[in-house]
Amino acid sequence: MPGTRKRVAASGPLTVTISFAGYNRVWAAWIGDRLERRGHTVSYQRWDPQGGTPLVDSLRALTLAPGPVLVILSTWYFQMGPRTHAEWNSALTEVVGADPGRFAGVSVTTDALPPATSVFAAADLTAVGEQEAERRVLTRLGLPADPLPAGTRKGPRFPNDPSDVWGGVPRRNTRFTGRERLLNDTYHALRDAEEGARVVTLHGMSGVGKTQLAAEYVYRFGGEYDVVWWAAADKRAVCRQRLAQLAPELGLSTGVDYGERLRATHIALRRGDPYGRWLIVFDGADDPDAVWDLVPDGPGDVLITARNPDWAQHNSLLIEVPEYNRDESVAFVLRRAPRLSAREADRLAEALEDLPLLLDQTAGWLNDSDMSVDEYIALLEQEGIDEDVVRVSRDFPTPFRTSWSILLNRLRETVPEAVSLLRLCAFFAPGSIPVRLVRDLPAAELPESLRGLVSNSVSWATAINKLRQYAVVRAVGVGDREIHETMPEAVGTVPGDTLYMHRLVHQIIRQDMPEEEYEELIEVVRRALAAADPGQPTDSRMWPEYAEITPHLKWADVLQSTSPAMHTLVLNCLQYMLNSGEYQAGLTLGTRAMKAWKEQLGETHPRIWDLTHHYANLLRAVGDYAHTEAIERTAVNHLREAHGARDLTHLRAASGLAADLRGLGRYDEARTISGWVLDAYRELLGEQDARTLNAQNNVAVSLRLLGRYEEALELDMKTLIERRRLLRPRHRWSLFSEVHVSTDQRLLGRYNEAESLQTQSVRVHRSILGPDNPQTLNAEHSLALALYRIGRRREAAELFTGVLERSERVLGEGDPDTLRFAAGQSCFAREHGDIDQAREISERVVEGYTLLLGPAHPFPMGARSNQALIMRAVGEREQAYELAEQALAGMRAAVGPDHPWTLGCAINASEMRTLRGDVESAAALNADTAARAAEVLGRTHPMTLSARIAMAADLRTLGDRQAADKAETEALEDLTSTLGPQHPHTMSARARTRPYWDFEPQII
Repeated sequence: MPGTRKRVAASGPLTVTISFAGYNRVWAAWIGDRLERRGHTVSYQRWDPQGGTPLVDSLRALTLAPGPVLVILSTWYFQMGPRTHAEWNSALTEVVGADPGRFAGVSVTTDALPPATSVFAAADLTAVGEQEAERRVLTRLGLPADPLPAGTRKGPRFPNDPSDVWGGVPRRNTRFTGRERLLNDTYHALRDAEEGARVVTLHGMSGVGKTQLAAEYVYRFGGEYDVVWWAAADKRAVCRQRLAQLAPELGLSTGVDYGERLRATHIALRRGDPYGRWLIVFDGADDPDAVWDLVPDGPGDVLITARNPDWAQHNSLLIEVPEYNRDESVAFVLRRAPRLSAREADRLAEALEDLPLLLDQTAGWLNDSDMSVDEYIALLEQEGIDEDVVRVSRDFPTPFRTSWSILLNRLRETVPEAVSLLRLCAFFAPGSIPVRLVRDLPAAELPESLRGLVSNSVSWATAINKLRQYAVVRAVGVGDREIHETMPEAVGTVPGDTLYMHRLVHQIIRQDMPEEEYEELIEVVRRALAAADPGQPTDSRMWPEYAEITPHLKWADVLQSTSPAMHTLVLNCLQYMLNSGEYQAGLTLGTRAMKAWKEQLGETHPRIWDLTHHYANLLRAVGDYAHTEAIERTAVNHLREAHGARDLTHLRAASGLAADLRGLGRYDEARTISGWVLDAYRELLGEQDARTLNAQNNVAVSLRLLGRYEEALELDMKTLIERRRLLRPRHRWSLFSEVHVSTDQRLLGRYNEAESLQTQSVRVHRSILGPDNPQTLNAEHSLALALYRIGRRREAAELFTGVLERSERVLGEGDPDTLRFAAGQSCFAREHGDIDQAREISERVVEGYTLLLGPAHPFPMGARSNQALIMRAVGEREQAYELAEQALAGMRAAVGPDHPWTLGCAINASEMRTLRGDVESAAALNADTAARAAEVLGRTHPMTLSARIAMAADLRTLGDRQAADKAETEALEDLTSTLGPQHPHTMSARARTRPYWDFEPQII
């Protein structure tokens, strides 16, 4: 009898083999941890017998392991294979029954198991707490069950315990049916993936039940996770905010800015601190390009639901979710509509082609209706459906559209206000629809068909509740933008500020729109969007409002409107997209607007030049300088001829042209144009106009790119002071001036000043603009460079890495900012990190700049000089020499012999010549470089001092020790006076380490 069975072991350390189905891995981990704490050795054996191997042999193989075998009994364990209960009974009797002392069992299921499992005398763990479960495991193995001393390490979570953090998960669907294979496949896909790559996307056509499947997965496996967090991912802004809301739940100390919270969340998840076992669900992520960078990496799991299989391009494993099989369909319909018979359920499933969403919505409606299934199917037939019409396409099943037409007809008869609301929603983007924007319009501006609905709260609530009842829309809470699952029968008054409409429903409503209502309703939505425009696209506090507006521009077809208000809305949204870093979305809108407005207004309408300005800014942001140069030059020529050189629109275009020339490396031309524009603005607008200060800023940028750092600093400091006075210290333009001033200070060797200013500036950037804004990334990168120059390497390393990772996610690897950040990371890694990483990044930078700007541009030339230092470090001296010489010659041709970049390339080239044995040439180059640097930058500038130290080394190699000692002594005295005796540069020079120069690409 099981109750009198001999214990597996009496006492002492054991080697225990735990045999488990993959589904029960969490139990195996917990039990193994409890045994290891007590000094026992544990071996884990995932039970997955091959179909062609006799079950007896597979079981007997377990006895090859030393010590007892503890089997975790569950339904899943006996489904592996698969084998019948008769096979199991026979095998258990033959193997386990013959040697019961080798086997023990614990049961983690209440389901019926093969009768012969009684041979395990399994301890039941299904309904007990952690301490009792531990006691039962130990007792079953014949081990002492004394409690462990306090303060022992924290191990795996007890599988029966609820998660520590749980948020946003839809309530469990008690009518969930089938999908066992999909649940199992999803579980094993996540478990078998390598850490950092545990991302699974459930994809399929709309209506197959992806969200319901994900929710059921959470409820079945949520016990394995410390953190379970659900985020709606149909809109980037909503998804970002939802992830940011996780920060306080994790106990992270952050400010109230959701951008800061989002960054803290990602860091905590990546590090697995405070929780390493987490599950994040991205629901409705149909646009991977919009949200892929929000997907966290780290030790946890990510589950995505989406129609789009392109998630495979973002390192996600795909699991396709098909329609129900017929048995599942019938079972589901009978749960959803108890009044139907099995035959009716089968007929309905056949008519709706087993699509879960259709079955849910239609069966729910039929259950509340007196219409029979036969009558319903007859109505479908009356719509003229033939074989082609009922065939399911990948994106749009025709029966779905037809069934919705029937439902809409019934709504039209019972609650016509609901249909009016639906049609209004069709002119917003599908997904989250801020219908409150319409309610904010004055009633007098609404058409009569909407006036009563919008102004009457009772009618409004009735219409929304009816749509929710039929699962046409879902309501989104007022304070929480999370999308909640709403059961159709859950009727009650809702605020109705935001609704969620399925994409296919949205398409149906638009297609069925009566022609006479189309223009009337679309104009209402256009006016609502225009009225919601905050009118301040440069103010980061307004960006959440623009993030809500911009997705709806396309669906309201605002580009076809000739209204000045619509034009202003589009221009403001483009400016917001530029300032917030949403470059690709802005380019898409700008391209469409350019085409539409030219057709409407003509090639030279004033609005075209406004649009050209914003469109060119976006193109410039992604590095398309040749394109923008052509666009801006056309604008400049036309506007100068049409309005004169002093016209403000012409000056704006000329300023853009100067920026394009800076991007193309034509710095002298850019400086000339920027200087002329500044003079004109001063004359027309005065010193204190924002446009004048912008022009002044641009002149300083050109001066910096020309290597005239003192002049740039003087002008940047003036701009900073005046921007703080005119705008405000926390305005993004004032903050950008801080970045420029800090950069100038660093380039002049005033490292401590640069670090002091930039440290404070970074804190404000993060608070005001958020951690992922391109300007914040620039500020952090500038601080990293200052810390690097001071010698605070650990702080610099963290910033370099974090900035590059975020930029690659937000902007992409080929973005100009990302390439700049990568250049800095590569230089730092070369000296203080991983040389292989430095080389890989450097090669990417050289290739990226060459592709973006052409091989003769100063930036790829400087990147080659950096690459030469890496080749020297790995011992590839010949390649290092060739790269250094290419960089020197190319930089000299691009910016002239006296530019600091050329002088820096010369310092690196001289070292490569020395290593090659050409010391005389190196010495001559260094002497020339030192003289030029002293003339251009001053005797005590760090670059001049580097050239002087290198010159001393060359003189010593040539045998002129007296001259070498004199040059070295003087240079060391100047280094000590300028940077201090403990500065890394001073200490390296004192140790006679050959100096080098890092090329730093600059903001253009």
